[in-house]
This record gives sequence, C-alpha cells and structure tokens, in this order.
Amino acid sequence: MTSLTPLISGLSGMMDRYDAIISDVWGVLHNGVSATPGAGEALKAARQAGKAVVLLTNAPRPPDSIRRQLTGFGVIDGISDAIVSSGGVTRDLLAREGDAPFYHLGPARDRSIYEGLHVRPVPLEEARLILCSGLFDDETEQAEDYRPMLEEARHRNLRLICANPDLVVERGHDLLPCAGAIADLYEKLGGETIWVGKPHPLVYRYASEAIEQALGRKVDPARILCIGDALRTDVAGAVAAGHDCLMTLAGIHGHEINLEQGRFNRDLLEALIATHEKRPVAVATSLVW
Repeated sequence: MTSLTPLISGLSGMMDRYDAIISDVWGVLHNGVSATPGAGEALKAARQAGKAVVLLTNAPRPPDSIRRQLTGFGVIDGISDAIVSSGGVTRDLLAREGDAPFYHLGPARDRSIYEGLHVRPVPLEEARLILCSGLFDDETEQAEDYRPMLEEARHRNLRLICANPDLVVERGHDLLPCAGAIADLYEKLGGETIWVGKPHPLVYRYASEAIEQALGRKVDPARILCIGDALRTDVAGAVAAGHDCLMTLAGIHGHEINLEQGRFNRDLLEALIATHEKRPVAVATSLVW
C-alpha cells in the first residue's frame, strides 16, 4: 500500500505554499441541503490572507445561479473572487453554435444554461446535438433508463455536450445519479461526448484565468491548491492540471470510509485512494481554517 496521506486539522498551515485556491462547491461548502460549518469561513480567511479563491463546480448552471444557491444554503458572502461552473462554460460553447437546434436532456431548472442564446430547444427527432444537464427525475431514474434514447441519438451521430461530468451527487444523505452517468453510457455506445467540467482540462483553464485576473499576474500551477471531496473529479482533475489537492472527507466518499462525527476508518480511506491513480497531498474531515 502507498504511504499514508497526511491528515490536517485546518487550512491555514498549508497556505504558505500557495498563492491561490480552486475550491469545489457541493461536498465542500454544502451538502445539497445546508452549508458545511466552517468551510465558507475558511475560504474567506484565505482571501483575507491575500490568496485568490475561485469556486469551481460541476453544477450545470451559470455562476449567478450558483451564487444565489449558496446564499440559500446559508454559505457566507465574500468567500471567492470568481465562480467557474460547468453550466457557465457550457453556455459559452452553446453560444458558438449559433441558432442550432438542440435537445435538452435534463430538468427544467437547468434552462438558464441556454436562456437568452440563439440556440433553439427542440424535440430529439429535430435536434442536431444534445445538451445533457442531468436526468429528468434523478430521484426515480437511472442512466440505463435512457439507453433507448441514447441508442437513437448514436444512430443519428448526434454530439452530446455533458454539462456536469459527475456520476453521482450527494443530496443530504442520499447519492443521486448525475449527467455524467448518462454521458458515460453514451460514450460507451460510441457516441461523441463533449465533457464540460472536472476532471477535464477546459474548466481548469477558465479557473486559472480567473485567478490571474484576481491577482493581476500569472501563477505557477504548483502554487495553486485545489480543494474537493471526489477522487474521480476533484483530485484527478487537479493533479492532471498540475495542482496539489486537499481532499475533504465529509462528502461523496464519506460513507465508504465510515465517516461519522469526524471519525473515519483510516484503512478504508487508504484503500479507497489506492484504487485511483491520482492522490491528494492531504486530507481533512471537512474544510476549516
């Protein structure tokens, strides 16, 4: 087994090594129901210490929508210099499609991705591409329910833009399927899939540009610390982009390591990390300063 991953009690002791933070949102700042105690305060303290902070989320909604959602969950203000979302980057990609007819596969609440653009939502049989932002009902459906639809789309060689690469998401104590599960199935069927979000590189370029704008200078990738709760997206994406990653445990993997009241099974954690190619530089039960 690989060497034990350092467990830290707070973020402040790490920050001398870094000029900026790219932080995940869901699983770090909130759990889909309420704010994570201390997490927003930690990022605000980092900004007060002169660090740039960018929130990077796979949520399929524009940044303004993310900001309002954070307020609704009780996350404090002043925690970031910018928000980069999969939905916002997807909106940029859709804007380049002109007035192309597309099929929106996902809940109505995600319509803000394309509202105000020239692209036209149409039934699947009229579409030239698919925008996938999630399942129509993630509480009752699974990706496999969409196989017939995806097989039809593959037969017509439609591109699928995935606005949220997460396979599952934590909502309270439940894990629910996300757009990434549908996109993964479509790719396995041979369909052309454009992934927008972590761990894929495009969103990290957007985040780095936001950091440079906040600090007014270029920043070495090694001087950027990423924070996230998911090995497949947050840790893998950060390391591939040249950044260190602090992994918070009170998130998507909490049930796998028997996390309860800040305690967890260290052997299960190390075994879990060992199943992934990329490792975090440190772990914390949750984000605090």
